[in-house]
Amino acid sequence: MGAGAAAPGLIFTFAATVLLIIASVSSPTWERISFLNTNANGGETHFGVFGFTGSDTHVGYFFPGSIGDSRLNGGLFHNFTRILVLIPVAAGLSGIALIFGLCGFAYHRAGTVFMTLVSALALLTTLVAWVIEMVLFGVARDHIRGNGFSAEFGNANWIVLGALVSLIIAFFTSACGIFGSYRNRRAAY
Repeated sequence: MGAGAAAPGLIFTFAATVLLIIASVSSPTWERISFLNTNANGGETHFGVFGFTGSDTHVGYFFPGSIGDSRLNGGLFHNFTRILVLIPVAAGLSGIALIFGLCGFAYHRAGTVFMTLVSALALLTTLVAWVIEMVLFGVARDHIRGNGFSAEFGNANWIVLGALVSLIIAFFTSACGIFGSYRNRRAAY
Protein backbone atom coordinates (compact mmCIF):
# COMPACT_ATOMS: atom_id res chain seq x y z
CA MET A 1 0.00 0.00 0.00
CA GLY A 2 1.25 3.44 -0.85
CA ALA A 3 1.10 6.63 1.09
CA GLY A 4 -1.78 8.82 2.08
CA ALA A 5 0.62 11.78 1.98
CA ALA A 6 -0.08 12.17 -1.74
CA ALA A 7 -3.88 12.19 -1.31
CA PRO A 8 -4.52 15.93 -0.78
CA GLY A 9 -2.44 16.91 -3.80
CA LEU A 10 -4.14 14.18 -5.80
CA ILE A 11 -7.62 15.43 -4.91
CA PHE A 12 -6.88 19.06 -5.85
CA THR A 13 -5.11 18.00 -9.06
CA PHE A 14 -8.18 15.97 -10.00
CA ALA A 15 -10.44 18.97 -9.34
CA ALA A 16 -8.25 21.24 -11.48
CA THR A 17 -8.20 18.69 -14.30
CA VAL A 18 -11.99 18.44 -14.36
CA LEU A 19 -12.44 22.23 -14.26
CA LEU A 20 -9.95 22.80 -17.08
CA ILE A 21 -11.59 20.13 -19.22
CA ILE A 22 -14.97 21.80 -18.69
CA ALA A 23 -13.51 25.18 -19.69
CA SER A 24 -11.85 23.61 -22.74
CA VAL A 25 -15.15 22.37 -24.18
CA SER A 26 -16.70 25.83 -24.02
CA SER A 27 -18.65 27.43 -26.85
CA PRO A 28 -19.12 26.49 -29.74
CA THR A 29 -18.92 22.91 -28.44
CA TRP A 30 -20.90 23.49 -25.23
CA GLU A 31 -22.93 26.71 -25.30
CA ARG A 32 -23.55 26.78 -21.54
CA ILE A 33 -19.84 27.35 -20.89
CA SER A 34 -18.41 30.59 -22.31
CA PHE A 35 -15.90 33.33 -21.59
CA LEU A 36 -17.92 36.25 -22.98
CA ASN A 37 -21.62 36.57 -23.73
CA THR A 38 -22.83 39.31 -26.05
CA ASN A 39 -26.23 40.39 -27.28
CA ALA A 40 -26.09 42.41 -30.49
CA ASN A 41 -28.84 43.00 -33.03
CA GLY A 42 -31.15 40.52 -31.30
CA GLY A 43 -28.69 37.61 -31.45
CA GLU A 44 -26.82 36.17 -28.52
CA THR A 45 -23.22 35.09 -29.05
CA HIS A 46 -21.09 33.05 -26.65
CA PHE A 47 -17.29 33.02 -27.00
CA GLY A 48 -15.15 30.05 -26.02
CA VAL A 49 -11.69 28.60 -26.45
CA PHE A 50 -12.16 27.29 -30.00
CA GLY A 51 -14.70 29.73 -31.42
CA PHE A 52 -18.07 31.29 -30.79
CA THR A 53 -21.74 30.50 -31.27
CA GLY A 54 -22.33 29.29 -34.82
CA SER A 55 -18.66 29.10 -35.81
CA ASP A 56 -16.57 26.08 -36.66
CA THR A 57 -14.23 24.77 -34.00
CA HIS A 58 -10.69 26.01 -34.61
CA VAL A 59 -7.72 27.62 -32.90
CA GLY A 60 -7.85 31.40 -33.21
CA TYR A 61 -10.83 33.34 -34.50
CA PHE A 62 -12.06 36.79 -35.42
CA PHE A 63 -15.00 38.43 -33.69
CA PRO A 64 -18.18 38.14 -35.81
CA GLY A 65 -19.89 40.76 -37.98
CA SER A 66 -21.73 43.39 -35.95
CA ILE A 67 -19.57 42.89 -32.85
CA GLY A 68 -16.19 42.78 -34.52
CA ASP A 69 -14.62 45.87 -36.00
CA SER A 70 -11.10 46.78 -37.05
CA ARG A 71 -9.96 47.08 -33.42
CA LEU A 72 -11.29 43.70 -32.23
CA ASN A 73 -10.32 41.90 -35.41
CA GLY A 74 -6.75 43.19 -35.51
CA GLY A 75 -3.77 40.91 -35.35
CA LEU A 76 -3.27 41.31 -31.60
CA PHE A 77 -6.76 40.11 -30.63
CA HIS A 78 -6.64 37.31 -33.19
CA ASN A 79 -3.34 36.10 -31.69
CA PHE A 80 -4.81 36.30 -28.18
CA THR A 81 -7.64 34.00 -29.28
CA ARG A 82 -4.97 31.56 -30.49
CA ILE A 83 -3.29 31.62 -27.07
CA LEU A 84 -6.53 30.34 -25.52
CA VAL A 85 -5.31 26.89 -26.58
CA LEU A 86 -3.23 27.03 -23.38
CA ILE A 87 -6.37 26.09 -21.43
CA PRO A 88 -6.61 22.58 -22.96
CA VAL A 89 -2.81 22.31 -22.69
CA ALA A 90 -3.12 23.07 -18.96
CA ALA A 91 -5.87 20.43 -18.73
CA GLY A 92 -3.50 17.89 -20.29
CA LEU A 93 -0.68 18.83 -17.93
CA SER A 94 -3.04 18.53 -14.96
CA GLY A 95 -4.09 15.10 -16.22
CA ILE A 96 -0.45 14.02 -16.43
CA ALA A 97 0.10 15.32 -12.89
CA LEU A 98 -2.95 13.32 -11.82
CA ILE A 99 -1.47 10.13 -13.27
CA PHE A 100 1.81 10.76 -11.44
CA GLY A 101 -0.18 11.46 -8.28
CA LEU A 102 -1.94 8.11 -8.59
CA CYS A 103 1.47 6.44 -8.85
CA GLY A 104 2.63 8.38 -5.79
CA PHE A 105 -0.48 7.42 -3.87
CA ALA A 106 -0.32 3.74 -4.75
CA TYR A 107 3.38 3.00 -5.12
CA HIS A 108 6.24 5.36 -4.54
CA ARG A 109 7.35 8.82 -3.47
CA ALA A 110 8.73 9.51 -6.97
CA GLY A 111 5.17 9.74 -8.29
CA THR A 112 4.43 12.51 -5.80
CA VAL A 113 7.63 14.31 -6.75
CA PHE A 114 6.66 14.23 -10.43
CA MET A 115 3.08 15.24 -9.56
CA THR A 116 4.50 18.30 -7.80
CA LEU A 117 6.70 19.25 -10.75
CA VAL A 118 4.03 18.76 -13.41
CA SER A 119 1.35 20.49 -11.33
CA ALA A 120 3.72 23.47 -11.04
CA LEU A 121 3.99 23.55 -14.83
CA ALA A 122 0.21 23.25 -15.15
CA LEU A 123 -0.15 26.05 -12.60
CA LEU A 124 2.08 28.39 -14.61
CA THR A 125 0.28 27.51 -17.86
CA THR A 126 -3.12 28.10 -16.26
CA LEU A 127 -1.98 31.41 -14.77
CA VAL A 128 -0.78 32.69 -18.15
CA ALA A 129 -3.97 31.48 -19.85
CA TRP A 130 -6.22 33.06 -17.21
CA VAL A 131 -4.46 36.44 -17.35
CA ILE A 132 -4.58 36.49 -21.15
CA GLU A 133 -8.23 35.48 -21.37
CA MET A 134 -9.26 38.04 -18.75
CA VAL A 135 -7.40 40.79 -20.64
CA LEU A 136 -8.74 39.65 -24.02
CA PHE A 137 -12.36 39.33 -23.01
CA GLY A 138 -12.23 42.30 -20.62
CA VAL A 139 -11.08 44.64 -23.37
CA ALA A 140 -13.53 43.08 -25.83
CA ARG A 141 -16.38 43.43 -23.32
CA ASP A 142 -15.63 47.11 -22.72
CA HIS A 143 -15.26 47.79 -26.44
CA ILE A 144 -18.54 46.04 -27.28
CA ARG A 145 -20.31 47.95 -24.50
CA GLY A 146 -18.82 51.18 -25.86
CA ASN A 147 -20.49 50.40 -29.20
CA GLY A 148 -23.88 50.20 -27.47
CA PHE A 149 -24.27 46.42 -27.22
CA SER A 150 -24.65 44.19 -24.20
CA ALA A 151 -21.62 42.13 -23.12
CA GLU A 152 -20.99 40.14 -19.92
CA PHE A 153 -18.29 37.79 -18.71
CA GLY A 154 -19.24 34.13 -18.93
CA ASN A 155 -18.82 31.38 -16.39
CA ALA A 156 -15.68 29.90 -17.98
CA ASN A 157 -13.59 32.78 -16.60
CA TRP A 158 -14.44 31.71 -13.07
CA ILE A 159 -14.06 28.01 -13.87
CA VAL A 160 -10.47 28.65 -14.99
CA LEU A 161 -9.90 30.76 -11.87
CA GLY A 162 -11.18 27.85 -9.75
CA ALA A 163 -8.77 25.52 -11.55
CA LEU A 164 -5.94 27.99 -10.90
CA VAL A 165 -6.70 28.08 -7.17
CA SER A 166 -7.01 24.31 -7.11
CA LEU A 167 -3.62 23.96 -8.80
CA ILE A 168 -2.03 26.33 -6.29
CA ILE A 169 -3.35 24.19 -3.44
CA ALA A 170 -2.40 20.99 -5.31
CA PHE A 171 1.16 22.20 -5.75
CA PHE A 172 1.65 23.06 -2.08
CA THR A 173 -0.07 19.96 -0.72
CA SER A 174 1.81 17.65 -3.07
CA ALA A 175 5.09 19.39 -2.20
CA CYS A 176 4.34 18.74 1.47
CA GLY A 177 3.26 15.20 0.58
CA ILE A 178 6.73 14.44 -0.72
CA PHE A 179 7.95 14.38 2.87
CA GLY A 180 5.21 12.05 4.11
CA SER A 181 5.63 8.43 5.09
CA TYR A 182 5.88 6.03 2.15
CA ARG A 183 6.97 2.94 4.05
CA ASN A 184 5.06 -0.22 3.21
CA ARG A 185 3.38 -1.78 6.20
CA ARG A 186 3.96 -5.47 6.46
CA ALA A 187 1.59 -7.65 8.35
CA ALA A 188 3.17 -9.46 11.27
CA TYR A 189 2.24 -13.12 11.39
